[in-house]
Amino acid sequence: MIKVYDASNITEAHIVRGMLEANGIAAYVGGYYLQGAVGELAVQGFASVLVADEQVESARQLIDEYQSAATQ
Repeated sequence: MIKVYDASNITEAHIVRGMLEANGIAAYVGGYYLQGAVGELAVQGFASVLVADEQVESARQLIDEYQSAATQ
């Protein structure tokens, strides 16, 4: 599996994972339990989305479209 997206929080990671899975790409959210290890501190960079090696290009294309829509 290859990391294709670093989310700002675990909720965003699950949103991206859901979008990928809705488009036929199996995805996994990593770093889920790491956020809890730091308590109430605002932490970023722990939540990430991973996909199988053969689906990386398709996933990155969808993520680019997601990010473009988010900035409009």
